[in-house]
Amino acid sequence: MSRSVLLIAAFSTIISNSSLAQTILAETKTSVLSPDKNITVQFYQKQLAPGKREMYYQLRYKNKSVISESALDLQLDNNLSERAMALKVDKHAKWCENLKVTGIYTSSQDTTWQPVYGEQSQIRDHYNAVTIELVKDDNPIYRMNVEIRVYNEGAAIRYFFPENPKGTYYRIMQENTEFSLPEGTVAWHASWAQADYKLLSLKNWPDESERPLTMRVTPRLYVCLAEAGMTDYARAKFKLSESRPNTILTSMYTPADLISPVGTPWRVIMVAEEPGDLIVNNSLLLNLNEPSKIKDPGWIKPGKIMRVMTQTTAAAKANIDFAVKHNLQYILFDWKWYGPAFSFSSDATKVAIPDFDLPGIIQYGKEKGIGVWLYVNLQGIYAQSDSLFEVYHRWGVKGVKFGFVQAGSHRWTTWLEEMIHKAAYNNIMVNIHDDWRPTGEQRTWPNLMTAEGIRGNEEMPGATHNTLLPFTRYIAGAADYTICYYDKRIKTTHAHQLALAAVYYSPIQTLYWYDKPEMSNDEPELEFWDHIPTTWDETRVLTGAPGQWITTARRKGDEWFIGAITNDEARTVKFDCSFLSKGRTFTARIYSDDAAVVTATKVKVEEKKVTSDTVLEVKLQASGGQAIWIKP
Repeated sequence: MSRSVLLIAAFSTIISNSSLAQTILAETKTSVLSPDKNITVQFYQKQLAPGKREMYYQLRYKNKSVISESALDLQLDNNLSERAMALKVDKHAKWCENLKVTGIYTSSQDTTWQPVYGEQSQIRDHYNAVTIELVKDDNPIYRMNVEIRVYNEGAAIRYFFPENPKGTYYRIMQENTEFSLPEGTVAWHASWAQADYKLLSLKNWPDESERPLTMRVTPRLYVCLAEAGMTDYARAKFKLSESRPNTILTSMYTPADLISPVGTPWRVIMVAEEPGDLIVNNSLLLNLNEPSKIKDPGWIKPGKIMRVMTQTTAAAKANIDFAVKHNLQYILFDWKWYGPAFSFSSDATKVAIPDFDLPGIIQYGKEKGIGVWLYVNLQGIYAQSDSLFEVYHRWGVKGVKFGFVQAGSHRWTTWLEEMIHKAAYNNIMVNIHDDWRPTGEQRTWPNLMTAEGIRGNEEMPGATHNTLLPFTRYIAGAADYTICYYDKRIKTTHAHQLALAAVYYSPIQTLYWYDKPEMSNDEPELEFWDHIPTTWDETRVLTGAPGQWITTARRKGDEWFIGAITNDEARTVKFDCSFLSKGRTFTARIYSDDAAVVTATKVKVEEKKVTSDTVLEVKLQASGGQAIWIKP
């Protein structure tokens, strides 16, 4: 890290209001640019009264305001120590009011790392940064840094408490980081992780909104507020400020009790001119987490998985045979195989249902190359976590789906993180269900394969919801949508469901969620699911708009898998194939809705030759979709 203090010469051009400039402390002014110089973040303090200061930041994109003056503030319990009590510190005072800047230091990084798996095979971590060191002027044993990183894709801000032997304990009661956006901004609001989305202005929200929070600032500018590195803290949602219009505040679920050295989660502001770029750039959240702590990840195997609907030995073997036939890698036994899921009296190391030879099933799967995952409810994991994963490893179980987890509080956040770690130590992959969402920690613990926190096919949403998810929930990372194909409650066409395997990212991709092997007639279009992988070398969003349609292209090796879906309206989407290697001819297998097809699923399969110069015209029925498999 460079130890040179920044001198910002042009700051007065950013702060044009002279009345504001009079209150700004000149020695605190600093700014940092993204590597491509499109994004600028400024930090400064204002003097409110003797001994009272407040911290602010602004963010501009291509010299236009995106986040206008917004406060940086933490509310701490000021009864921090016996020394603080002896000094008669006012426990109701704002903890950040009397912070004094003691140093401003710059740094930069430009590295590339290779994830164990992902939506890209290589991830660039490229940013410029500034660290503002602060100290409480009435009690200098307490120090805090504000850290700002600016990437081409957006910016990230967090508070960091350096190691302090005389004042290690910090109780953060609330975080009041602000995001003041332009008038006219609209947001895709969701009240909880599995809720429907509503497009709302920044006024009169019914309640707090989940993160990530995607917003349209103008027809050509999108912003997404996200959270990264939330592993030892309480989850934050977003709420509207009661005092400032068009301003969003972070809102912690519970207080967080921290011991220094420790940083808060990163508050992320992603900026893009095209909404699809928010999806492609979501590796920014991974970059804000620590590198993998699993030294030998060879046992981590992404793949496709099918739930066994009828939990008997015969049904399990039939599912394994179906998995072999259709190139799935895993089967899952859902809840109640070990007894009542919500009871602490159930033993998750013992089978509690008749005609269920689990050791025999695991062995049969092993012989066929199919792994077994087990569902375990929170009660079972909580009561047996010291031995549960070790037992499952001995059995040959590949992964555990955590069910009905508690999410939000500092306590349950740290508990879930500990369970991911314990599973990793026993070579067990993890899928976390219910109201929990990742914040990039799958980089650190890549055995965390996927998570729910999504309104998926357990609730059978409509096509409009499906076209929103890539631009909202999936920015947080992999999601277990539980794709179906034969269930009659599906509210979209079959080609729409087929395409979801390419549109939605999940290293453990659940297919045939409510389906059984006997429902299938081995329809020709199933070859798309048979061949599609679950992790990628390259991902591109070719076209799309939130809640309307999306076309996603993903590459593995020299093959491309494309998914296009629309909302409740029929539409025609065109895109060129310039992503293909020039000078080569490819074969495109196209799977589209067609009422004239004689199968029950009404999906037509056709083939055409394509090159990098080809423009494909995709006609989508209402609530429909199209899947395309392109190979040399």
